[in-house]
Amino acid sequence: MSNIIHEELTYKTTPEHLYNTLLDSEKFSEATGAHARIEPNAGGVFSLFEGEIEGMTVELVPNERIVQAWRANNWDAGDYSIVKFDLKADGDQTLLVFDHIGFPEQYEDDLIGGWKEHYWSRLEKYFS
Repeated sequence: MSNIIHEELTYKTTPEHLYNTLLDSEKFSEATGAHARIEPNAGGVFSLFEGEIEGMTVELVPNERIVQAWRANNWDAGDYSIVKFDLKADGDQTLLVFDHIGFPEQYEDDLIGGWKEHYWSRLEKYFS
């Protein structure tokens, strides 16, 4: 499992607002339109999109980086990948440098589509 999805996206918000949106259950649910339960600390667990996605936050650098052990509920038990969100101020916007590493190869197309549909487009609308 050495597959990588890499994205660089810009949002009309501050790094702090994007960081908080990704880590706050209520804000995440508001932005994505789906139930989320997020413990906003390193070692905290999360469950997103009605339990479709689950994992644990591994590292937090406030307003700069979120690293998570991440899995979809249809993966084999014990299979986790790493998801990393790096946030950088870019004028009055935020550059999100995203990497998803080590997921089961057969899910790559579903993951690419899922990130676009459930995260990137909804965050763009939320911050516009």
